[in-house]
Amino acid sequence: MKVVKKIPLILLVVLVAMQFYRPEQNFAQGNHTKVFLKQTNPPEDVKTILQESCYDCHSDNTVYPWYNNVAPISYWIADHVQDGKKHLNFSDWENYSPKKAAHKLEETAEMVSEGEMPLKEYTWTHETARLTAEQIEALVEWAEQSKLLYELGPQPE
Repeated sequence: MKVVKKIPLILLVVLVAMQFYRPEQNFAQGNHTKVFLKQTNPPEDVKTILQESCYDCHSDNTVYPWYNNVAPISYWIADHVQDGKKHLNFSDWENYSPKKAAHKLEETAEMVSEGEMPLKEYTWTHETARLTAEQIEALVEWAEQSKLLYELGPQPE
């Protein structure tokens, strides 16, 4: 068999093998954003935005779509979640210093207002994650106000 004929067979074997070795999924037990929500106290509309547009990649609990069961897509999603949590993890909020929390809120406002978040790749398949101008305004306003709480005084309880 020539090398050119072996390549598709090798690729098929690799893809089938990938189905059996999946990346670890991102599941948290309990109320994983409790501290974040208590400290920043977002209004209900902002809570909904955070849940629908942010938490899948920026918390310890991801709601996976059906196609996450297919490799290599599962690896791509796992990489996105890991990268998102590296930059901002709402479930780890209690471990952020006031300075770091203020910086994360500033970055949130900036990324959302510039249209960099949520990622286009995410909104392609998550229609409810697409933000309207009003939602962007509400989220940015809340993030900027919450940031001031961390800059002006002790960490709220």
